[in-house]
Amino acid sequence: MKPDFSSMTKPELRAYVIAHPKDQEAFYAFVDRFTANASSELYSIPETENDLEELDKLIQQKAEETKS
Repeated sequence: MKPDFSSMTKPELRAYVIAHPKDQEAFYAFVDRFTANASSELYSIPETENDLEELDKLIQQKAEETKS
């Protein structure tokens, strides 16, 4: 009998997927759970030095947001 993936916390589901690497249903549940909260923001490709600097600032900002 398979566990109820929807009732698992993210760390529990991650641990289950690691412990059962051949369980495709668990893997898909894991991917669905983590991509559901992903940002859908799109950014253009940097073309200038200024664009690259702005991109670096944005990456640093997003990294700080994920730490909290």
